Amino acid sequence: MPFRRTLSVSLLGLAVALSSGCAGLVNRASQRMADSLTAGILSQQDVATAREGIPAYLLLIDGLIEGDPANRGLLLAGARLYGAYGGALVEDPARAKRLSAHAFDYARRAVCSGDQTLCKALDQPFEPFAAAVNGSRDPAALFALASAWAGRIQANAEDWNAIADIPKVQALLERVVALEPAHAGGEPYLYLGVLATLRPASLGGQPEQGKAFFEKALALSQGRNQMVRVLYAEKYARLVFDRELHDRLLKEAIAADPRAPGLTLINTLAQQRATALLASGDDYF
Repeated sequence: MPFRRTLSVSLLGLAVALSSGCAGLVNRASQRMADSLTAGILSQQDVATAREGIPAYLLLIDGLIEGDPANRGLLLAGARLYGAYGGALVEDPARAKRLSAHAFDYARRAVCSGDQTLCKALDQPFEPFAAAVNGSRDPAALFALASAWAGRIQANAEDWNAIADIPKVQALLERVVALEPAHAGGEPYLYLGVLATLRPASLGGQPEQGKAFFEKALALSQGRNQMVRVLYAEKYARLVFDRELHDRLLKEAIAADPRAPGLTLINTLAQQRATALLASGDDYF
């Protein structure tokens, strides 16, 4: 079903729910619509369609959150889509910063809707923050916050104040995998792999730990998340100048079927990135 038609049908369903006057029904209908639209977007294989269509959904979810500002599910959906859109589909740096800030705000509000202790510790120094994180038992909210925070850091890479928050992101991710090792098909391990390979070992990085994280993410996704292979090649193989591993991972990503539940769009983007990285290999190595 085309994206616009899906959106129209979903809006009609919401209007019917609203007319019933039942707040519980409205909340459930809003959540189902958010989940369905998110799944539909992430299953889109045409990148241009996703790039053009996602803004309409972002405006829609903004409106739903405006009417139900403490709805954890809507906030998590908004954080995920704003983060994915700003991080993967927007090239303008100023716009990417705004979108990543929006994603972070929604993720923060989702955390604060259910965990006041962590909410109060978000802006505190690392030690009290880490203590609050270790007391949390909500992996979904923790991962949403970690991924949105990482996206905000990426969009503000020139800001040392943003870079200084990396240990907080790592603490969140470590708590997620401690609570639920297979959460989100291994995506927290993907983020941990990237963090561990930001620097070479000589400058305090942990490339071999990063390699282990990438391997864990690949195993937990059952090889279906091709962005794992691409970042494994880009962040680890290039860092340690392993051309053989680099090329093998990228060729595997390109050859894979991108269609997978909740991963089709990201896999399509990963294959585009893999093609570019493979082409630039001779210049890098």
